[in-house]
Amino acid sequence: MKKVTRILIILFLTSCSSISQFGAGVDITFDPRTIGMQIDDTIMQKSLSARLAMANKKYFLKVQSEILDGRIFLSGKVDKAEEKIKITKIAWETKGVRSVKNAIVIKGQSNFKSTAKDILITSQLRSALIFNKKTKARNYTLETINKNIYIFGIAMDQDEKKEVINEANNIFDVNEVYPSIYLATELSRNKI
Repeated sequence: MKKVTRILIILFLTSCSSISQFGAGVDITFDPRTIGMQIDDTIMQKSLSARLAMANKKYFLKVQSEILDGRIFLSGKVDKAEEKIKITKIAWETKGVRSVKNAIVIKGQSNFKSTAKDILITSQLRSALIFNKKTKARNYTLETINKNIYIFGIAMDQDEKKEVINEANNIFDVNEVYPSIYLATELSRNKI
C-alpha cells in the first residue's frame, strides 16, 4: 500500500507543471498537435513514469522522458548497461508507442569537465534558437551528452528544421547532432 501511495504522490507532483505547458513539454502556444494528441502523449508520459517508478525508484529520478506523437525520447544517466536496456524495454512496452530514441548514458563515461562542457553547449544552442527569428525555441527539448547534441521537437516546416540543425552544427566543439525533429505535417493524426 505504501508503494502505491508513493507512486501516486510522485505522479501528482510530476503532473503539476506551468500553465503554459501541456503534455510532452512543448509550449502550447506553438504546438500544432490537437488537444487529443496532447492528451494521448500525456497519458503515455504518466504511464511510462509510473512503470519506471514501479520497476525501480531511481529510474524515475535519473531518467527523463519526452513523448511526442507516440515517439519516446529518453535521456539521463544510469549505473549499468543492463539498466539502460531495461528502461528501453519498459519504454517499448508503453501502450501506443511508435518509436523509442535512447540517449541514456552509463555513469563513468563522463566526468565533471565533460558535464560542464555539455551544459555550456546546451546553453549556447538554446540561446541561438531563442535569438534566431526563424525558429521557435520553445518547441525543442535539448540534451547534450559527451558533446553530442540530441534535439527533440516539432518544426513548423522544413526550413525551420534545417535552421535548428544548422544552429546545432555551428556550436563549437560539438561531436555529433542527433535530431529527432518532426514536421507539424508529419504528426500522425494531425491534418494541417
